Amino acid sequence: MNVGNHIFSGLKVLDLASYIAGPAATTILADFGADVIKVEPPGTGDVYRYFSAMPPNPTSDVNYAWQLTNRNKRGIAIDLKKPDAKEVLHRLVRWADVVVVNFPPRVKASLGCTYEDFAPLNDKLIYADVTGYGAEGPEADTPGFDVTAYWARSGLMEVTHDAGSPPTLPIPGIGDHATATTLYAAIVTALYVRATTGKGSHVSTSLIANGIWAAGAWVEGGLNGGHFFAQHDRKAPPNALLNPYQTADKRWILLVAAQRKDWPGFCKAIGKPDLLEDPRFVDENRIANSAQLVEILDPMFASRPLAYWKQVLDAGRVIFGVVQVATEIIDDPQLPANGIVVPLAQPGGKEARTVSSPFQVLGSPKVKPTAAPQLGEHGAQILQELGFDEAEVERLNDAGAVARFKGAS
Repeated sequence: MNVGNHIFSGLKVLDLASYIAGPAATTILADFGADVIKVEPPGTGDVYRYFSAMPPNPTSDVNYAWQLTNRNKRGIAIDLKKPDAKEVLHRLVRWADVVVVNFPPRVKASLGCTYEDFAPLNDKLIYADVTGYGAEGPEADTPGFDVTAYWARSGLMEVTHDAGSPPTLPIPGIGDHATATTLYAAIVTALYVRATTGKGSHVSTSLIANGIWAAGAWVEGGLNGGHFFAQHDRKAPPNALLNPYQTADKRWILLVAAQRKDWPGFCKAIGKPDLLEDPRFVDENRIANSAQLVEILDPMFASRPLAYWKQVLDAGRVIFGVVQVATEIIDDPQLPANGIVVPLAQPGGKEARTVSSPFQVLGSPKVKPTAAPQLGEHGAQILQELGFDEAEVERLNDAGAVARFKGAS
């Protein structure tokens, strides 16, 4: 249980969701002090517990994915299909300010976990719902995952690889974490409404909605009759100044000098002022002859190492990005300097690092991250707080409605 003077100290959150998008939203609330109770099924628990061990995720002795998305929470294991579990669930709903679910509509109905089930129990409840493909339409009950509903269905997967190459898998959870931030924003909006009206509400989002929002600049173009360029081809891009280039030491630079005003400064910075006089590259001709410009820039960038080009482009105030490799990412000094990566207290006094939620509030520090719960770790404590006596706790344990905590999981 989080205690202290934080933005959401005293806010009670029931996390009925699994995997990433829903639980990551409650992690943000926990980062700012909310008391979050994570509910899992007995036995296996949330299958996300096993995500870190699935290729192609990085191999580690630490269950890092579970830690990232469930730090600062308490855990209880409840079999929502058991009749005796309903009493526990209803007490939790009455206890909570916010409930987060991610079951498909049909499953929510079968478990008695719909908004209509919960709202009469707590008129101040914020019911936050995340789905794969939205709550309506023919695919409302279709299970949705980050790579399917966010990346593939939105078309993002089609435009994030070069022409002629097959689609590639992104880092898992990119769309989930974006969707989690959206769900968090919806919850905070609902809390604001409750502060002004005294009433709870139902907020929702979906992976597909967030994928379309992420691709919105181009989707909006299509909705307005825009003409789409062919899939990006690095050798013949629509704009040679918005393109990746490889250096002599096999590193990649993403050049972002795409606007007309950038052209003179770029030519001066790379020591090729003669390109300004080349008729092939004057104004609109630069777009028509982008492949020819790439033929000039490719060997130029390949002739020198990354360190040289960083110095040259920085000195010329040319906008670019270095495509970082894994070891550079985890040791990037900007991350700890800005609270993006923070220390994590582990059992036994060990200290590790974890990725913080992606924003800060001046004067309102976050909770210091603590270990994610083991399966059912706080079950007895939570039941006691809900008013169940020892005999009732034993009854619930014996009935299999709430699992006993058996130690490390």
